[in-house]
Amino acid sequence: MIVRRLVVRAVDAPMPRPLVTSAQVVRVAPLLLIDVETNEGIVGHAYLFCYDAVGRRLVAEVLRAVAELIEGKPADPAAVRAQLAKRWRLFGYAGAAGMAAAGIDVALWDAVAQAAGQPLVRVLGGEPVSLPCYNSNGLGLIGASAAASEAVELAGEGYRAIKLRLGYATVDEDVRVARAVRAAVGDSVDILVDYNQLLDRDEGLRRCLALDGEGVTWIEEPIAHDDYRGAAEIAARIATRVQIGENLFGTHAVQAAIDARASDLLMYDLARIGGVSGWREATPLAAAAGLPLSSHLFPEVSVHLLALSPLPDRIEMVDWASPVLQEPMRVVDGTVTPSTSPGTGVFWDENAVRRYGA
Repeated sequence: MIVRRLVVRAVDAPMPRPLVTSAQVVRVAPLLLIDVETNEGIVGHAYLFCYDAVGRRLVAEVLRAVAELIEGKPADPAAVRAQLAKRWRLFGYAGAAGMAAAGIDVALWDAVAQAAGQPLVRVLGGEPVSLPCYNSNGLGLIGASAAASEAVELAGEGYRAIKLRLGYATVDEDVRVARAVRAAVGDSVDILVDYNQLLDRDEGLRRCLALDGEGVTWIEEPIAHDDYRGAAEIAARIATRVQIGENLFGTHAVQAAIDARASDLLMYDLARIGGVSGWREATPLAAAAGLPLSSHLFPEVSVHLLALSPLPDRIEMVDWASPVLQEPMRVVDGTVTPSTSPGTGVFWDENAVRRYGA
């Protein structure tokens, strides 16, 4: 197949529950929809969650530049990835450039799998098995009472695990909210805590120690994502497992975190790890280290990739792209399964795309 055209569209997808973290509040999902049109009529699809309008403009500008490089060339993920890595060797292959490259990689793999008439997981040598997932919608910094009520709603949507954002003004308030949520959902629902890199080393250790014994399954990114030594010190001191990984750009960062023993678990973000190709390269690293692997965002595609892991943990479920998808993912008894349609299963609801166009 040959890439005939790269089409990029911006949409502001409505979020039923805002994302309220220690870093920012996101009320509308700023997405970029990527279509790789080929000469055979097959169109590969992908989307990127860009966090805010400024980030989306930056990534969109990179994608416009990429179009000039790949149009008229083979729709070969490996070749395009090598071409972009060479093109950005001096500029840097992370940030907006890396996210743009990852989005194109996902769309190309979607086209390849569609051409093969198989779901992506089978094209990559796996099978569409069901995997545990957790509800990562909402449950931000909204106070103990509101968090408890929302936690019940989130668990009631068919989940056995939920994500709780912490980072209140005091450690006592963090503990109070965690206890309120635990009391509300009972012992049958796992609670995964995320600090979104808020704390310094000392405060991170203090708050993580305070959460020990509170029935928390993991504590995610308590400190700066690239402070591997600090994360290792916290992981060695607390009983609760430490989770990092969503901000690891590529395999070198993954290996550095592993070498530092920075966490007990790992999660890969499709847009930062390098798309499908980057995820495939990084999967053996987590497996060799014996670290259970989870996903960050992009559940529709991540579920195909996590199914290939020897130590799959959990899929992060967010519904931020659901308003523009023909068939949003369904959670069944706390699990999700890769689409069995050819490709990744991502197809746009064009009426919704027009409605939410930005």
